[in-house]
Amino acid sequence: TFVIKYGGHAMINDDLRRAFVEDVHFLHQVGMRPVIVHGGGPQISNMLEKLAIEPEFVGGLRVTTPAVMDVVRMVLTGQVQRELVALINAGDACAVGISGEDGGLLRARRRCTSVKGDPIDVGRVGDVIEVDPQAVTDLLTAGRIPVVSTVAVDVDEPGNVLNVNADSAASALAVALGASKLVILTDVEGLLANWPDSSSLIRRIGSTAAKAMLPGLTAGMAPKLEACVRAIDGGVPQAHMIDGRLEHSMLVEIFTTEDMGTMVLPDVVCSG
Repeated sequence: TFVIKYGGHAMINDDLRRAFVEDVHFLHQVGMRPVIVHGGGPQISNMLEKLAIEPEFVGGLRVTTPAVMDVVRMVLTGQVQRELVALINAGDACAVGISGEDGGLLRARRRCTSVKGDPIDVGRVGDVIEVDPQAVTDLLTAGRIPVVSTVAVDVDEPGNVLNVNADSAASALAVALGASKLVILTDVEGLLANWPDSSSLIRRIGSTAAKAMLPGLTAGMAPKLEACVRAIDGGVPQAHMIDGRLEHSMLVEIFTTEDMGTMVLPDVVCSG
């Protein structure tokens, strides 16, 4: 089982989307079990602008009022997910869309952020704290490709849903499924020791060294590396950050000896 976090240029560029779907079909055809987890930040912002709702971010988090949450839910599950499912099913009708709400798949608790040490309420934004993978497991057993949109049930107010980070949701789902790999598609080459020097790309890193780098990373890279670390700590053998701007980079990383990004490993494996 591979959990793949799909986003960035791979989601919005037509050629990259086609290549991604081809890769997913290949994994499925050779007997692997891909699970796709997607975000949709740019699409959400575009829809908010069309509705004359100004997107607002604090501490790197989208301020999610009830009105914004309605848009998030609509765009992720009603637009982005449906488009991806349709693309996959155009070649082989095997993909099924599922929301984090469905079957209690993702359950989250509201979180705040901080600015200069002061806590700031960002609305209906949460961290995944529980995963019930049964709905996804059932689809995999039936030979389907689950496509998961990242909205979650609010554990404290079950009638509400929360907007959750797709990287962390993919990590939590990978742990719950006992996945063999977590793959996160990014818009950069991988983890750089000295940003933005591309010659400082780190190909392999242990989880402890990765944790030590987290405080110094940019707002975009930090949640991706943190998701990889959480997956490794949760028992997933390998977590990859791969440059999604390159066609078929996922297959090259998985099936060849050519490195296409950064691989996070348990310390004992990395040191060995």
